[in-house]
Amino acid sequence: MSLISADNIVKIYQSHSLVGASARKTVLHDISISIGQGETVALLGRSGCGKSTLARLLVGLERPTSGEVRFRGVPLTKLDRSGMKAFRREVQLIFQDSPGAVNARSSVRAIIGEPLRHLTSLDETRREERIQELLRLVELPPEIADRLPAQVSGGQLQRICIARALAVNPKLIILDEAVSNLDIHLQASALALLTKLQQEGGIAYLFVTHDLRLVQKFAARCLVMDEGQIVEEIKTADLDSMRHPASRLLREAVLPPLPVRAVETN
Repeated sequence: MSLISADNIVKIYQSHSLVGASARKTVLHDISISIGQGETVALLGRSGCGKSTLARLLVGLERPTSGEVRFRGVPLTKLDRSGMKAFRREVQLIFQDSPGAVNARSSVRAIIGEPLRHLTSLDETRREERIQELLRLVELPPEIADRLPAQVSGGQLQRICIARALAVNPKLIILDEAVSNLDIHLQASALALLTKLQQEGGIAYLFVTHDLRLVQKFAARCLVMDEGQIVEEIKTADLDSMRHPASRLLREAVLPPLPVRAVETN
């Protein structure tokens, strides 16, 4: 059984103008995906293709117009209060904009401790122990717990968001362009950390990105999305064999690791 799945998902947004006219925009067209325990799946697509909308649907932040999202085989719409609480614990989302994903006036301790307060029965002492454990896990010093988001680096803040997502021992983390704003060295460090955590805890990842290079480093299976549809599914080892035009455009957009110097001719 899949850990989480989406079956025939359609998402339509309705817009309204001042004169009363409305327009319907279909953002997702008949999407079906599944993610198994401990699996890393990449959702690859250009900006605006609908991949972030799908991520929000999978974590229950939005509802599909039609189709179903299932958690351990049960539709989200059928989960009772305790089932939904379990879903909130086991499925976590890390956003691209880490500064926008945290309260600028909250300490790092409060940020990481937020899911512990709402989704567990830990008392204050045990919450503090867990916060310190999480800081060690993401390789941050204990004294950072007293700082505000503006007092840490971008790479540290992203690790803080990872620690918050890990706080309640999730089975799936959805990373929505979560390392895209980091430089290449911080990207490598973050992906190495996530891989280590997966090896130790069996976490599954849905890695939402536009960057084929990151897919090659991190995922085992890749779903290519274009204009609200899954247009290709391929193993990461076979990415050079992608056939769909949208897939090839993403592959051609990858820059070489070093600038290519033109050959001079006499």
